[in-house]
Amino acid sequence: MVRLGFAVIGVRDLARAVEFWTSALGLVAGEEWAGENWRTLEYADGSGRALALMRSESPAEARPRIHLDLVVDTTEEQEAEVQRLVALGASRVDWDLYPPNPDFVVLADPDGNVFCVVDLSRAPSG
Repeated sequence: MVRLGFAVIGVRDLARAVEFWTSALGLVAGEEWAGENWRTLEYADGSGRALALMRSESPAEARPRIHLDLVVDTTEEQEAEVQRLVALGASRVDWDLYPPNPDFVVLADPDGNVFCVVDLSRAPSG
């Protein structure tokens, strides 16, 4: 039976993306399958693969149909994590599709890939 492996993000600068995402999520760059055009990021506790980065020449999409949601439990955590991610190289996105009182903040990684930081205490499923 088929099963989901992991999300893959296309990036132009693989080394910069590895540095950002390992720092952002506390992951480590795995050696298995490591190459000039691919890097798999793993959980630091050795429990498995978490995310993959693949060199891509296509530009990041302004409104991707699939994106990552990074989750936190409180508004205070969300504010702190957004600041930390921006300090690591993420940028805030001027998102014109925010609903009233959004539970998420839209950021872009250094390559321009959009992702969200979601405050679960304010999420619709609450």
